[in-house]
Amino acid sequence: MQTRTNEIADGIYRFATFVPEVGPSGFTFNQFFVDAAEPLLFHTGMRWLFPQVSEAIARIRPVEELRWITFGHVEADELGAMNSFLAAAPQSQVAHGELGCAVSLDDMADRLPRRLADGEVIDLGGRRVQHLDTPHAPHNWESRVLFEQTTGVLFCGDLMTQLGDGPALTDADLVGPASVAEDVFHQTSLGPAVPAALHRLAQLKPTTLAIMHGSSFTGDCETALNDLATVYEDRLNP
Repeated sequence: MQTRTNEIADGIYRFATFVPEVGPSGFTFNQFFVDAAEPLLFHTGMRWLFPQVSEAIARIRPVEELRWITFGHVEADELGAMNSFLAAAPQSQVAHGELGCAVSLDDMADRLPRRLADGEVIDLGGRRVQHLDTPHAPHNWESRVLFEQTTGVLFCGDLMTQLGDGPALTDADLVGPASVAEDVFHQTSLGPAVPAALHRLAQLKPTTLAIMHGSSFTGDCETALNDLATVYEDRLNP
């Protein structure tokens, strides 16, 4: 399996590995790298992906310069290679929400993580990433997203998941494909937290949705997030 690299915004890179055996039409596992004075990785991939993801980073910056290791929630495809990256980059640190650190990451990470309050910003030097708690959206209690304020890129994790192996970037409708993926995997916690989180994120008016599974989106992000919220509201109230 090949890991492909695409720059989806200025200084923000998507690493995509397509796994054809997952689901009815295959599935992509994506990581995102922010090239800044303090480089940041969003998602590490599973442990077996560490050689490929670290090689992709090394084409942009030496892996040992990585400063921040981040992800949406505690799950193998999000943080499986976390400790491998901590070992490869001696100055790196995991940064996550207070709840995720308290219930899991303070114990799981080989170095103590930085705890982030809802809305807190890390200045990367040339980039500013804001941590936003999204508990139970799309699933785990400790779920969160990151919003890069300079470019307007929203790292939205499993929200807007799609099947297959689409292009790195698209402005085509993703709400329909995300609904199909939900029908296949039933991956989302169907509760009021999900549409509430999507409506809140829409208010950020992001320019790009950096999506963990599937294509990233450069269309009308505000409308797409609100439309996906409506899909889940309809599922909650059939």
